[in-house]
Amino acid sequence: MELLDNQVLDTIKSGNEIAYEMIFKSYYQPLCRYAYTFLHDKEESEEVVQSVFISLWEKRSMLEIQTSFKAYLYRMVRNSCLNVIKHEKVKKQHVAHELAVAEVSYNSVSEKVYANELSLKITEAMKALPEQCRLVFQLSRFEELKYQEIADQLNISIKTVENHMGKALKIMREQLKEYLPLFLIFMKDFIE
Repeated sequence: MELLDNQVLDTIKSGNEIAYEMIFKSYYQPLCRYAYTFLHDKEESEEVVQSVFISLWEKRSMLEIQTSFKAYLYRMVRNSCLNVIKHEKVKKQHVAHELAVAEVSYNSVSEKVYANELSLKITEAMKALPEQCRLVFQLSRFEELKYQEIADQLNISIKTVENHMGKALKIMREQLKEYLPLFLIFMKDFIE
């Protein structure tokens, strides 16, 4: 039985559950198929249509429909589908952002762990250096003194400083061979 749009609207506004159920049964499947054309997900489409019908019932007393009742329902479903699509897009962007932040954080933590490990290995390797050689190495690499400044401070010749540095670097390379690429990056600024 077909009711005119105004009659349908009036019966639903008055809270007539039988008229509402009749509308639901008449339009549910076609609206689900329509929603599917937007969402390409059967369950999501059904959820959208169910939400539209729930909203229709909850706001029945305030309904003001200017078009046909059918067009009104289809427009509600269309708008709801577009909102779902928009929300999914925002969720994907959020997930992508979170993954990017997590990756940066992971890389940062990994770099810190590796740098700490390298620092410990350098300290251990320095213990293998003879005392005078270690002192020259520390003054050059950690206090950033020039060879002439080291020679003046230790009262030794520049040639002796160079010999100690050559010996220190050779021993350090051997001790840190598994960390050599990172060690070379660490030391590149100090090599004269």
